[in-house]
Amino acid sequence: MKRICLFFISLWCSCALLEAQQNAVSARDTLVQERYGLRVGVDLSKPLRSLLDDAYSGFAVAGDFRIARRYYIAAELGNENRTLVEPNIDVTAQGSYLKGGVNYNAYENWFGMSNLLYGGAHLGFSSFRESINSYTIYTTNAYFPEDLRTETREFSGLNAIWLEVQLGMQVELFSNFFLGLNVQLKRLITQKEPDGFANLYIPGFGKVTEGSKFGTGYSYTFSYFIPIFKN
Repeated sequence: MKRICLFFISLWCSCALLEAQQNAVSARDTLVQERYGLRVGVDLSKPLRSLLDDAYSGFAVAGDFRIARRYYIAAELGNENRTLVEPNIDVTAQGSYLKGGVNYNAYENWFGMSNLLYGGAHLGFSSFRESINSYTIYTTNAYFPEDLRTETREFSGLNAIWLEVQLGMQVELFSNFFLGLNVQLKRLITQKEPDGFANLYIPGFGKVTEGSKFGTGYSYTFSYFIPIFKN
């Protein structure tokens, strides 16, 4: 709940900043040359979560490149390590992921502005391993104590592919520096699971819910825009 509230507060602040920028910039009757280039940055949510959650560590870099007036090619590369403690099992998933796709900017910038209010479709791929740290043998006989097994079992060579829809924004705080945020809706296409077991967490995708192929996510990015040419 706290993460949802934090996201909507950030969204409201970003919208207010966009409106303030529009009010501060007067329209000009001239031919506008728009900037094209590479924007690259880091996902701030993962290092922050790593500091606050002992069961998680992660890092990701993200970027986009403008290919047309409203279209951008976007990509994200990251690594995650997540431990899940469920009622009868303790599991750690660790691996890397890559996401890439196209974003459409629906925001009509005024002269000199380079903000984005976008929607995008991305494809994600993750390569990871999963370790069972401990588990309890299921039994319906309450007379005997729980049979807790602590030997570690590791499953490597796992992977997953998913489709991801993003909605987000990029706001220029000052010259060429941008603050961004987005929400993600994900749908698993395929996954390789351990023999006799299931993937509980997929780096880049998130927690896997039994009986559902859908997942959600979010990110906060701080990035720098490298102008290459004008058009």
